[in-house]
Amino acid sequence: MAAVVGKCGGGKKRKCEREGEGGLGELHDDVLERVLSRLPPASYFRLRGVCRRWSEAAASPTFLAACGRVPARDPWFLMLSEGQEQRQCPAVAFDAGEGAWARCQAAPEPMLPVAAAGGRVLYRAADTGALTVANPLTGASRVLPAPPAAAGALHAVALYGSPYRVVLIMGELPDLSMTAFDSSKNAWEDAVALSRKPDASSPDREAEGGIGGGDETVYFLSKSGDVMATNMQRSASRQYSSVVTCGGDGSEAVAYFLSHSGAVVACDMARRGFSELPRILPVYFEYSIDVVACGGRAYVVVLSELLDTASLRMWEFAGGAWRQVAAMPPAMSHAFYGKKADVNCVGHGDRVMVCVSSSEANGCFMCDVPNNRWEELPRCAGVDGEAMDFVAAFSFEPRMEIAV
Repeated sequence: MAAVVGKCGGGKKRKCEREGEGGLGELHDDVLERVLSRLPPASYFRLRGVCRRWSEAAASPTFLAACGRVPARDPWFLMLSEGQEQRQCPAVAFDAGEGAWARCQAAPEPMLPVAAAGGRVLYRAADTGALTVANPLTGASRVLPAPPAAAGALHAVALYGSPYRVVLIMGELPDLSMTAFDSSKNAWEDAVALSRKPDASSPDREAEGGIGGGDETVYFLSKSGDVMATNMQRSASRQYSSVVTCGGDGSEAVAYFLSHSGAVVACDMARRGFSELPRILPVYFEYSIDVVACGGRAYVVVLSELLDTASLRMWEFAGGAWRQVAAMPPAMSHAFYGKKADVNCVGHGDRVMVCVSSSEANGCFMCDVPNNRWEELPRCAGVDGEAMDFVAAFSFEPRMEIAV
């Protein structure tokens, strides 16, 4: 529908060409933009095709300012499947507000997401290590300058705060270092060594080789008699993943990530130190593990098998010990018994999404952590109509006004 521009009462007002149209078509721009800013993003994208005026609101500074005054929006969960890692299908997200799957802006080629925070997603090129921050809702992106050279391979990547900071953790346990990018200065800080704090460990942990010797590989026999190794095999998107907990002003930021052997490492980025948390299960035990942050807390999700069934439980490290905070109902988790499934998790607010995938079974579940309430999400069909198996997940708040 075409639109024309006119003047009225000293202010700009545009009307659709249809005569006699009332309602939203008669509102001044600032009022209309306030109304549109309150819509869920998915609803606005569907409705902006009504007329050019509604579509053009997306570029209006007053509309973006009105969007910024909306206190909070339901999160979107950006998912990646094996096909997306190989550029064979588009990125999809789960809209928690509408309870439905939606398409997202494609990642800057040839990059994959490695972190997300607020309304931004951080992408990394596997071949060059180049980093790009993007708003997956609008497609706006920013290429970051190259980080300073540092000794050791990349171990984990973190994104947090506003103005946002990107932190690279490098090296191998116990010799780690970090460098940080400050978006307000558009510059990287010099790399600094991380000091090792005394580990909050159980007395028998030293016997498992978890305290003094770094992150060595341990080999053991599985229940089926196969030789297993503690080295974790992770997808390209999860290889450097971490979660961050911090205060409302971005202070006291702590990044949690998994070592190569599956140990949980807590890195205090303000005090430049790290520690390894004690293992929930013995190193020779078969299980899948992931770290997740929600509600300002860090949790560990573990899928394990015991007594001819599978259990999926969520744990928090507090007071020097692990305590269980949530558990999937046994009727749900038993479906993954004997399937050698992998778990990938992402949190936002009080919700955690858990993706369980294997060659034999898969599913996506949402957990309301305070109430320990679980529900299975509807399947997401790929381009071939088959259900997609997700290998990575990142949560972001869908905000059109977010700059990069």
